[in-house]
Amino acid sequence: MKISEIKFQIELDEQNLPKTIQWDATDKESEGLESTKSINVNVWDNLNHATLRIDLWTEEMSVVEMKRFYIDILGGMAQTILNSTGDEFMAEEIKELCDRLVLHVNEENKKSS
Repeated sequence: MKISEIKFQIELDEQNLPKTIQWDATDKESEGLESTKSINVNVWDNLNHATLRIDLWTEEMSVVEMKRFYIDILGGMAQTILNSTGDEFMAEEIKELCDRLVLHVNEENKKSS
């Protein structure tokens, strides 16, 4: 049996806010720790039938990057729902939400430029 491992290393400032975030995984193409601005990890808690979430980001992550990050996460969820359950309706609803959110973010960017 193969075991795969994902590691996160978080450096915190004096207020316990993420200063740097690094990650590594046994199945990652490149070797060694890699820097990132944000992570989002969700775990299904079988015991309590609830989703546990870890959302961390550094101060270098811009608002626009954060919004695009979450749109990408939602888009990935749409594909996962389709692949794992075959529920085309749910996948399409999420995809349509992503399309609307992209338009919203693009409009915001036009107004602020």
